[in-house]
Amino acid sequence: MQSSATASPLKAVLWDMDGTIVDTEPYWMAAEHAMVEAHGGSWSHSQAIQLVGQSLTFSASLLQQAGVKLEIREIIDTLTSQVIASIRHEVPWRPGAKELLEELHQEGVRCALVTMSEGPLAAEVVASLPRPYFEVVVTGDSVTNGKPHPEAYLTAVERLQEADPDLGLHHCVALEDSLPGVSAAVASGVPTVAIPHVVPLPLDPSYTRWETLAGRTTADLAALLVGVPVRD
Repeated sequence: MQSSATASPLKAVLWDMDGTIVDTEPYWMAAEHAMVEAHGGSWSHSQAIQLVGQSLTFSASLLQQAGVKLEIREIIDTLTSQVIASIRHEVPWRPGAKELLEELHQEGVRCALVTMSEGPLAAEVVASLPRPYFEVVVTGDSVTNGKPHPEAYLTAVERLQEADPDLGLHHCVALEDSLPGVSAAVASGVPTVAIPHVVPLPLDPSYTRWETLAGRTTADLAALLVGVPVRD
């Protein structure tokens, strides 16, 4: 670990995946649309927006209400397999995400992935990265309560604490793009940065809002933990 990381209050960054690291929301929406149409229903953009950042169980229940005649598990598996196929064709990285992951790695700052996607899709995205950046991976199928519940974030912090018992919530920053995700991170007590993508997010004193991760640095994240103003 470099001395700059040693002196910094920042010990870990907790990353959302869909919409924050990879722009997979269009893949999810296309899969949802195809599924509903196959069952004789219709699926609007406004309906699709309701699912952004939500747990897959919640999303599957809304698809059932839209006319999909499949069990929750079947819906989740079908959607996930279609998104994985799209990821294998092209990984749509979000601006600045890979660059920030690499800088954090070089600075010795630990990273955790906290996503409502399930293990197979998360593994596909992680495998596409040039290094094993994520020490901890928490997926939607590994927790009881999905976002906006804070369980996934609290679980990630607990797992990071196994190797560093002194690590606290105040040593971490969460990166999220959706309202359910931001709500989960804020509720966990982890300082949170919202980087809105598909759905706009309001200015709110409970979190910091950045327009993009492009150009953001480890120092920008560390500054949030010591009250130093960071450009918006």
